[in-house]
Amino acid sequence: MDEMIRERIKQVKKGDQSAFEDVVSFFQNKIYQHCYRMLGNTHEAEDIAQEAFIRAYVNIHSFDERRKFSTWLYRIATNLTIDRIRKRKPDHYLDAEVKGTEGLDMYSQLADKGRKPDEEVEGLELQRYIQYEISKLPPKYRSIIMLRYIEEFSLQEISEILDIPLGTVKTRIHRGREALRKKLRHV
Repeated sequence: MDEMIRERIKQVKKGDQSAFEDVVSFFQNKIYQHCYRMLGNTHEAEDIAQEAFIRAYVNIHSFDERRKFSTWLYRIATNLTIDRIRKRKPDHYLDAEVKGTEGLDMYSQLADKGRKPDEEVEGLELQRYIQYEISKLPPKYRSIIMLRYIEEFSLQEISEILDIPLGTVKTRIHRGREALRKKLRHV
């Protein structure tokens, strides 16, 4: 799949605008989910994901083809989400969490593992609570935790996405996990 993306990027750089449609189609759900997990709001996540693709398209000439496109695209999306988080008013933060069943919709798409209904509800509540606690972490720790444990990127890929040294990635993962562990110690 990486080879197909590389070919499409080369076509876009040569002026073939339609080749970018394939790139968007391949990454749009992944980028949206990443933005949603960072922001906790469907409308903001849609806006930021769309902005990430627009920025990628406009700046495609600056993309180094020796690197992975996904890393570059996730860096754009992550930076945009962090910028949005910084611009939020504190009361907007609370409104995004009150929306109701948004998290439930996402988790309801998971495959049935044969659990009893009460176990399912408890599991969903726990997942929502953990997601909520992750969303309360400072953006630098939240992005690291999301990229590592939810998006499952390697430490090196996270370093490239966030444009920070590998040692800083390791430190932030450790500190983010410790902060999360303190918040979840009673669970």
